Amino acid sequence: MRVIAELPRPDCKITIFSMNQKFLVKFEKGTMEQTYKLSEMDMTDGVNSVFEILDEEFISSVVKRFDDMRTDFHAAYKRHEF
Repeated sequence: MRVIAELPRPDCKITIFSMNQKFLVKFEKGTMEQTYKLSEMDMTDGVNSVFEILDEEFISSVVKRFDDMRTDFHAAYKRHEF
């Protein structure tokens, strides 16, 4: 796996990898992460096509999903207080 680009942002970190003819786009926020896989064959302009997909509307929905993930995890943790 090879790092193609890193896009640090105040709301999450975005890293783009290349592996096995796929681009992996990994979003990280705290202890959580989300990864999206894109076929390199589908990206006609290489990694530039990936950057086009990563528009503000998509990134905002990813960040909101992190909030939902955190809420879900805390609820599950509280149901099983250790």
